[in-house]
Amino acid sequence: MRRLILLLALISVNLVALPALAKAPRIGGYLRQHTSVLLESGDFALIQNTFNINVEHSLEEAAFQVDPYVYQTPGEDLEWGLRRAYIDLYWSSIDLRIGRQQIVWGKADGMFITDLVSPKDLRRFLLPDFEEIRIGVDAVRLNYYRATSTLELVWIPVFTPTRFPESGSIWEKTHTFPVPSAFDLSSKEIDESLENSEVFGKYSLLSSTIDLELMAGYAWNDDPTLHLDTQLDQETEELDSLIVRPEHHRLTVAGGSFSTQFGGFVLRGEGAYYRGKRFGTEDPLPGDGVLKHDSVHYLFGIDRSLLGLRMSAQFSRETILDYVDRLAADRNTDVMTYLVSDDYLNETLHIELFSYIGLAHGDALVRSKISYDMADGFEVLFGADLFSGKDGMFGVFHENDLVYAKIKYSF
Repeated sequence: MRRLILLLALISVNLVALPALAKAPRIGGYLRQHTSVLLESGDFALIQNTFNINVEHSLEEAAFQVDPYVYQTPGEDLEWGLRRAYIDLYWSSIDLRIGRQQIVWGKADGMFITDLVSPKDLRRFLLPDFEEIRIGVDAVRLNYYRATSTLELVWIPVFTPTRFPESGSIWEKTHTFPVPSAFDLSSKEIDESLENSEVFGKYSLLSSTIDLELMAGYAWNDDPTLHLDTQLDQETEELDSLIVRPEHHRLTVAGGSFSTQFGGFVLRGEGAYYRGKRFGTEDPLPGDGVLKHDSVHYLFGIDRSLLGLRMSAQFSRETILDYVDRLAADRNTDVMTYLVSDDYLNETLHIELFSYIGLAHGDALVRSKISYDMADGFEVLFGADLFSGKDGMFGVFHENDLVYAKIKYSF
């Protein structure tokens, strides 16, 4: 399957990209130094240098973009990769994009409801920029335009899973089991075949009154489900040990999003229905510690500018349908977000406060930052990421409060 995508890309390069190089492409990017320190211990949470380059060029009927990056962290091997590497082909009412790309859907800020096409890099939880959290996927994407409507079709031949923190990382969420356990990774990989590919579709309408999206997808859940194969004591027939077997499962999703203006406000909404989602149970017996339930996830948001301040608030809820008490997850997971930002000194000084609040456990993540454009291309940024609570999505990281500084040169 990868050979097919490579062949399509090479054909496109020969037909389009190489002749395009007769004209100079646009080259940009940035250099960035990022240092963060844990408040509780004073230890470095991250020291990282980043080099990101972006090469793009366009003609009347075609374009291409390549976006490689390199991370350099003391004591670790260089990490490099491609966020994007694709060819665009244009016709009168159709666009075709072939190659690695980041695909962003939905209207939510800081949440993933219908924004499911590109998997996530969660090695540092939700702290990196979303440009870096989203992982580029090797895909073929077709857009068909008709008046104010767009039909978008995406085919992903090779599955890419979520990237989780490495063992021992401060961002690792540890799993506790009632008895000794070992991992079996034999079921974790997805074979590269046509039947294992993913497909998505989205219809968009942009009018003078509403921005509307409707989507559907037949995909793999990017996060693996932890199946528990139980080993019983032969004498007592009680639970003796567990084999933990991560496995990805098919997921069918359908949903949509909208945004519209009402007076001085912008109203936003997003929702999705997930069919065939797996959830862990409190007790592995009976079964393998996993139950299959459908779920819905929806969000409502409101944006407003007042006295120069840009403000936004969102409420989201994920509900497990046909809930049973055996499930380890709550029936409802409610999260609110708040955003306040403003610019000063002729828009060279930027201040922002963004908060996630988990309503069930009273936990939160409060992110504040201030950046200043010192000169053409040079930016300095200082920020703090503070966690509160003891439980919940954010409270489990209550020992990871940190402050950070970034120096960035863009060219």
